[in-house]
Amino acid sequence: MLLFTWRSSDLSITSIASTQKVTITTPQKIQYESRVLVESVVHIVKIPANSKYLVTPVVSDKLNTVEEFAQKHKAIAVLNAGYFDPVNQKSTSYITQQRKLVADPKLNERLVNNPKLKSYLPKILNRSEFRKISCGSKIQYEIAFHEQKTTLNCQIIDAIGAGPKLLPDLTLVEEGFVDNINGRDAIGSNQLNARSAVGITEDGSVLLVMVAQKPETPSGVSLPKLADLMKNLGAKSAMNLDGGSSSSLYYNGKIYNGKIDKQGNSTIRPIKSVLLIK
Repeated sequence: MLLFTWRSSDLSITSIASTQKVTITTPQKIQYESRVLVESVVHIVKIPANSKYLVTPVVSDKLNTVEEFAQKHKAIAVLNAGYFDPVNQKSTSYITQQRKLVADPKLNERLVNNPKLKSYLPKILNRSEFRKISCGSKIQYEIAFHEQKTTLNCQIIDAIGAGPKLLPDLTLVEEGFVDNINGRDAIGSNQLNARSAVGITEDGSVLLVMVAQKPETPSGVSLPKLADLMKNLGAKSAMNLDGGSSSSLYYNGKIYNGKIDKQGNSTIRPIKSVLLIK
């Protein structure tokens, strides 16, 4: 089992006047951690619950690197997110921004007209998504299937699809990634590879995680092991994002790419959509 310990930057000051106790808590800061494992290097960005930072999905008309997304949106951190077709550069994931659907996989003709995917389309079009929701005056996050209604008295502000869910259960079959009868495994779920994921902890904090390869091959992480990793980091719900050469993380001026060759060189692949922190 992998164990991780966070170095919290949260401080509290307590003053006592007669019988009254007053606690003043400083604003919580983003936390970054990197962990070197046997077969990978894990980069973790934690956005504390109820902080001044928001996690927002963004899609671009053209493919960009995480650095270009960060510069354009003046973001503190950026993680690659949804799936896309590199040929026509259209999203294969649903993306909602400010309550408006801005990317619809049903409009991607290479997806919906592919005869090999016809039987899987109902599952593909109902894959899991990461949502930012408004519940009264409070902003929260959740991971749910696309057709699943959000929490009662809440509204979806932003959402981005990818999948499969990692926690509480790994839903490879349910989301059409794996078909054990026909030998289908669209994302090499049991193979070691660079991977990206987003998770939500019990207290509502958000984890952005990118698992990078090492020069030694094979390296990276499988999806079952990624689920274990997210659980050990404290996530109660988690979702896999686009991986392989798409896996990349920008944080505080630095770029970490997931795909590494034998010489230690990284692959920089422009992507369609991201999760960014502002």
